[in-house]
Amino acid sequence: MSSDSQVPPPLLDPAQPLLAAACDIVRTLRAAGHAALFAGGCVRDALLGRPLKDIDIATSAAPNEVERLFPDATMAVGKAFGVIVVLRDKQPFEVATFRADGVYTDGRRPDAIRFTNAAEDASRRDFTINGLFYDPVAHEILDYVHGRDDLAAGIVRAIGDPAMRFREDHLRLLRAVRFTVVLGFHLDPATAAAAHACAKLLADVSAERIATEFTRMLCEAPRPSLALTLLLDLELLAVFLPEIAALKGVEQPAAYHPEGDVWNHTCLMLDAIPPPRDPTLAYAALLHDVGKPPTQTGGPENTPRFPSHAAVGAQMAQAILLRLKRPAELIADVVTAVERHMTFVALPEMRPAKLRRFMGARTFPLELALHRLDVTQSHGKLELAEFAERKLAEYAAETVLPEQWIKGRDLLALGLKPGPRVGRILTRAYDAQLEGRFADREALLAWVKEELLVETGLG
Repeated sequence: MSSDSQVPPPLLDPAQPLLAAACDIVRTLRAAGHAALFAGGCVRDALLGRPLKDIDIATSAAPNEVERLFPDATMAVGKAFGVIVVLRDKQPFEVATFRADGVYTDGRRPDAIRFTNAAEDASRRDFTINGLFYDPVAHEILDYVHGRDDLAAGIVRAIGDPAMRFREDHLRLLRAVRFTVVLGFHLDPATAAAAHACAKLLADVSAERIATEFTRMLCEAPRPSLALTLLLDLELLAVFLPEIAALKGVEQPAAYHPEGDVWNHTCLMLDAIPPPRDPTLAYAALLHDVGKPPTQTGGPENTPRFPSHAAVGAQMAQAILLRLKRPAELIADVVTAVERHMTFVALPEMRPAKLRRFMGARTFPLELALHRLDVTQSHGKLELAEFAERKLAEYAAETVLPEQWIKGRDLLALGLKPGPRVGRILTRAYDAQLEGRFADREALLAWVKEELLVETGLG
């Protein structure tokens, strides 16, 4: 084991509320005669100069003792695995008893544990960079697994036998990729080889856990394309997103896509989303061309064509996001953006009413952002985006889709019977309103009485 008194500033700042509360918990545990250390990710992030989101504490105190020391301020969310959540100033801190894990049979949790010391606790963790401890009393970093060396070298390396680590908890396959790409590190070759060999184990992981890790890669990695590439190389992508793996090698017309195949185009779009990345836009970019592989045909002179790929892609996007159990609103918005992303080419020819309806959709800001990414990472022609932005500016003084002047109750008051005809007349009246053909409600209502009701009849 190595220890080092050179402690990074985030772990020395007593004015930081998170740190002050964590130190208070440690002092309470120490006063009762127990060892207590900061553990894992907080130590890693402090050494890397990254902001601390939370602080986990490892201790020699058994869970019952932790509960006794913090009455009315604990939650036994993982007591069977030695974890008690302690609340300080409404902030939760995981306080975990030093432990060694028994056999894993479900690919997620050990069947049994036993309480032990800090050194053995470090050896059962996933990666060396996550196996560090910090003693906030002595101001020392405690390193039993050479994690500081790997942090300095920028390496993600499994602790001990990497294949065993992945067989214990299959989600570690994705965590290895996430830490590598989010931190800008390299994956240790032996760890990468084991991940590749164990890739099929990912199929046993729940969709929610997979999606959480993958979404973090899309939104937190400086270059999400590196996440996709590493997932593809390790054959992990084919396990949970075969539709995205299928984008590789799907050639596109060079006149519109000088950047290359659908895979390259998608990767460039993801990398171009400015941080912090919105997950809805990230998934829209990822899935916008997912319908191209199944719709690919040869055109004149064998030029690739993708008829109806937006409609097909929308159906595929919905199936994928449902499979990943993403939030309903995200699914609906991404599906709409994928389905409509090819409609931008028709904007200048749309009648004013249709254009305003299209641009008045709740998802239009997302669609416009997706379109900008699409064209800047392909042919670079921004005329349609600029046209849409000019139209939005014209509507800046009013609502793109104002309240309808004529309502169903107005038509019923004129003697029209309920039915589909009411909807058709309301649509035509609203189109006329949006196109500015009438100055006010009264003029529009007169037109409805004089022309539309005569055309359609009152029956």
